[in-house]
Amino acid sequence: MSCQPGSSLEKDKAFLLLALHSSSETLGVAVQDCRDPKTSRRTATFPLGRGLSNSLLNCVEELLPAASWPQLARLAVAIGPGGFTGTRLTVVMARTLAQQLGCSLDGVSSFALMAPRLAVALSHEQMEQPFWIVKPLPRRGTVAGRYQLQMAADVGAAKAVVELESPHLLAEDFKAFPALDAQDDVAKDVEHLLELCATAHSLGQEVAWTDVLPVYPTSPVVVSS
Repeated sequence: MSCQPGSSLEKDKAFLLLALHSSSETLGVAVQDCRDPKTSRRTATFPLGRGLSNSLLNCVEELLPAASWPQLARLAVAIGPGGFTGTRLTVVMARTLAQQLGCSLDGVSSFALMAPRLAVALSHEQMEQPFWIVKPLPRRGTVAGRYQLQMAADVGAAKAVVELESPHLLAEDFKAFPALDAQDDVAKDVEHLLELCATAHSLGQEVAWTDVLPVYPTSPVVVSS
């Protein structure tokens, strides 16, 4: 997907896209130059675990040195559900860059990113209906999001995923059907995130950085009753 920067002088100088995904133990980073989208795309994954806080900036700079950050035209970040610290760090970094650069920031749930590749396991009839992606949490219940595949010929994609319900904690007696188990593949999902970012940029869709917040299905704060 090609990119079309804005008409102002400052926006004409911005031609890079950056996508960040840290909703699992692996950090995913993807970069693309709007002027040469086919050959400039670069992605990398880093199995950092708890080391994300100390290594995030260095890993991003492996693909995009800090000196090039002023050339960012748009960013995208996976907003979870995922680990509290890991998800928060990349969301904060993306929000800060978008605020300082005055550019749009796309926030996409990690379940929405994996939905297209997981949907291939559905039957033909199920693909035409809403489906769930579920993830059991030890001693906390089940987190799930609801999705549907739709044709998106206007943006040149064979199928697009609409998030009907963002990931949230299900009631104990609720049975999600049809349901697919969440499966991480950060390498594929961060590249998909970059593609969504490029599409939104080419269509001129503006998204304020203030609208992008992490998804926390369960509170990291224990409140006593």
